Amino acid sequence: MQWSYPKLRQQLIKADLWPQGRMARLACYLAGMGAVLFALEMLLDLFARSWGEHLGGWVWFLAFLSSVLFSVLLFRWLRRRILWRLRNRLIVTYVFIGVIPAVLLVTMAFVTLYGLAGQFAVFLVTSEIHSQLRSLEAANAAVSNELAARLQRGDSPAAESLAGLRKRDPSWGRRRVCAWYGEKPLPLCNEFKGPEVARPGFVKDRFRDIVRDHDELYLRVATSLPVGSTTMTVVTSEPFDKELVGNIANNLGEITLFASGVMTFKDAPPSGTGGSVSPSESGARTASASVSPQKDQRGITISENKQGTTVQVDQQTLQPTFSVGSLPSAADQLDFEIPLAGTSLSVIDWDSGKWQRSALIRVRTRPSVLYGHLFAALGEFVQGVAYILIGVGIFFTIIELIALFIGTRMTRTVTAAVAQLHDATRHVDRGDFSHRIPVKSSDQLADLALSFNSMTASIEKLIQEQKEKQRLENELAIAQEVQAQLFPRQVSELESLEVHGFCRPARTVSGDYYDFLSASSHKLILAVGDISGKGISAALLMATIHSAVRAYSVENLPQMREPVAVGAVAGAGRVMAAWPEGVEVSPGALLSLLNHQLYESTPPEKYATLFLGIYDGRSHHLTYSNGGHLPPILIGKDGTIRRLEAGGTVVGLFDNMIYDEGCVEMHPGEIFLAYSDGVTEPENDFGEFGEQRLIDLVRDNRNLPLPQISQIVTMAVDTWIGDNEQPDDVTLVLARAR
Repeated sequence: MQWSYPKLRQQLIKADLWPQGRMARLACYLAGMGAVLFALEMLLDLFARSWGEHLGGWVWFLAFLSSVLFSVLLFRWLRRRILWRLRNRLIVTYVFIGVIPAVLLVTMAFVTLYGLAGQFAVFLVTSEIHSQLRSLEAANAAVSNELAARLQRGDSPAAESLAGLRKRDPSWGRRRVCAWYGEKPLPLCNEFKGPEVARPGFVKDRFRDIVRDHDELYLRVATSLPVGSTTMTVVTSEPFDKELVGNIANNLGEITLFASGVMTFKDAPPSGTGGSVSPSESGARTASASVSPQKDQRGITISENKQGTTVQVDQQTLQPTFSVGSLPSAADQLDFEIPLAGTSLSVIDWDSGKWQRSALIRVRTRPSVLYGHLFAALGEFVQGVAYILIGVGIFFTIIELIALFIGTRMTRTVTAAVAQLHDATRHVDRGDFSHRIPVKSSDQLADLALSFNSMTASIEKLIQEQKEKQRLENELAIAQEVQAQLFPRQVSELESLEVHGFCRPARTVSGDYYDFLSASSHKLILAVGDISGKGISAALLMATIHSAVRAYSVENLPQMREPVAVGAVAGAGRVMAAWPEGVEVSPGALLSLLNHQLYESTPPEKYATLFLGIYDGRSHHLTYSNGGHLPPILIGKDGTIRRLEAGGTVVGLFDNMIYDEGCVEMHPGEIFLAYSDGVTEPENDFGEFGEQRLIDLVRDNRNLPLPQISQIVTMAVDTWIGDNEQPDDVTLVLARAR
């Protein structure tokens, strides 16, 4: 046997049937374990049946898991072996589109018919119960009117019509009529033996339902009507027992009553006794096999096992009280027993008048019986309709087979064109763009071949364009990396001033600018700007301004004795000498120098807005000049705001411009806020984000660290923008006096 195992294994591997993956090995392992447990269960059944029953659940569980895994593996095998060819895929597609939906529709029709049949069986039972209640109600109304008339005339309260009913209708020998005139019972009820019927205090006009009285079920109706100044109440009852349900179950099937704490009436109570009872028989119908509980959408669970049948309604277990009738024999192979044909009964507690779900009626019948009840009035015409339906089904089956045959024949034209495309793609994969597909028809597949030929002609051009695009993207990435180096990464803060800056480009590179420069041991220069336009040109101009600001402010310019040389006037663009640390340029003079340089070296449409400020850590004064930028804001600890508006127009648009200066004292805890229009101008359906919303955010969070305030603001802007594209660069500069 050993010599054949390697050969068998090689054959299975070649046929792709040997378990090689984890899922395949797991499926075989589970199937083998299930087989071992099944064999052990069969062995234990010979000695201890209870032990074998415990293993049955595990066997079914392992069988289910292994079947699911084997189904997945079978699907993968079919997809690799059978569904690789397009023709086979199309045939399977036709099966799924044409055959399977038809089978599903037929299956759904049968399931629906069986479900409706169950509801129809329940309807027959409940409608008969309601019919009995209506009959009782009509007779009770007649007796009530007769008694009321006799009481009004002063005659004795006797119902002569009741005696006539008992003579003509034997069922009235089981029924009991009681009456009260006010609180006084009339002698009608004394004619019967049995439990005393209490006067219903909850009946105000009319009542008709199934009631529970003295642990027994009754069909009971009641009528309350005024007689003079007093109210008369008449109650008619009929035991809800085997005899009553047996009349309903005649030619229908088996009807079982499930109830909780209810005693059943004797099978055949003698006429006139009216209600002697005996305990319910606990020996209900015993199922031959264990069946899992079935629960419908009304919260009713039916369980059948070897000990019997139980029903649970609203978490209340109901035991079988009695069964009448028997399940009819099957008329044919499709005449199955109808499942879940049951309904809960509306039962009223006679003492309290409250509604309970303490009883359920279950019907065991077959579709053939219901079919006879439904079409009993049509006679032989029903059989003709059945033959017509069978003929229609055969006709549609033939049409389905013809459509499937034609569909498989038409796949040849499609698969041939796909084979040509497959061969052409191999040429393209080898780099042969000169291959062309021969076109011999004028249909959509031919148009597809022409499109493929046109594609191969333009592929080389697309490759060249892609290379050029990749080169530009690489250059933009380098520009972004270079620009990131321009922003300050390590800021030398003063002891009395905490600073933070943030810039996020709308595109790859940014046209916004900010910088922090140490002018001396106790002075810090703050610069914030916005370049007109976007993209590479704005980034280049931003780099120019960055270099110029650093050159003019850090490298210490030669002393200028004549400010007029840069277009300044006394008090505006003056040169300030700082001894002994050298000469420093004031913000206004620096803006004048930058304005002249940009005006001379850039096109007329290129300009920038720029704010420059010099903070003195000793005096806590901020000297600034604003070149057309959005005015920065000082937010005090008490929430007051001050705008830094002193300055002039934008930088680089006009020559010989004068920029005024301003000086403010920053108090401890006061926050300096500078921003670009990318923060305040984003719009959505509610309008712009706005400056006031920005001020409120910073004011509400002014005690947090500056990076956290910046994060809160940018998150608020992102939320305001939503799914839209960021319209402009977002730049935010914060400083806080300490």
